[in-house]
Amino acid sequence: MSDFHKLFCQKPIIGMIHLAGTNPVEQALEELDVFEAEGLDGAIIENYHGSPKQVAITLERAQAKKRNIVLGLNILPNEFGLAFELAGKHNAKFIQLDYVAGMYSDAQSIDLASYNSFRKRYSQVVVLGGVHPKCYTPVEGSDLGKDLKEGRDRADAVVVTGAGTGLETPLEKIQLFRDYVGTHPLIVGAGLNPRNVYQQICIADGGIVGSCLKKGNNTHNSLDIQKIRDFMSEVKKARTV
Repeated sequence: MSDFHKLFCQKPIIGMIHLAGTNPVEQALEELDVFEAEGLDGAIIENYHGSPKQVAITLERAQAKKRNIVLGLNILPNEFGLAFELAGKHNAKFIQLDYVAGMYSDAQSIDLASYNSFRKRYSQVVVLGGVHPKCYTPVEGSDLGKDLKEGRDRADAVVVTGAGTGLETPLEKIQLFRDYVGTHPLIVGAGLNPRNVYQQICIADGGIVGSCLKKGNNTHNSLDIQKIRDFMSEVKKARTV
């Protein structure tokens, strides 16, 4: 059994917490409580609207209460070193990284020696790593198959996304990634909603969801409980397939 499957149940759903609002930490903790109450399996605290310091404070405060939801984090843009360190310090079980393989015209390739050093030092931390992710442009001539093989070797689960935050990940891309990674855990990392989640996670091993659970699909807004329940109802159906 992979480290990913040891950490999560079948087809886990991981809620994204963007550190938004006038009091980002308090809002994040409220969202975490809602995610747990509505049956989500994990949550990622991300500095999308906030700061790494606020991620750390949120994790520290969240850990003060016994929880059944698995806590993780993401430090943008692809700050794997700080992510590993915060996970170790605050007992977060996993981190998400924008990318763990590939070359991009708008970002440096991952420093593999440094990355491997952090992975060895924090071997207990599960890594969800993207390949050819949203918001990054692969350099001309990139070999998706090669990059996915490297991603599979470097991350406990590969994350597949579409073009941007909240934009649907094409079903064809999910299937293509599945064909390349085989039985290695594959997570849909963007664009899930109640209409597509059943079909998409029937192919993938789980998903990360954020903006579609907010009122108006806006990351700044509060959560919409009915949308969460509609979403999780479709997830439960997919888990029986």
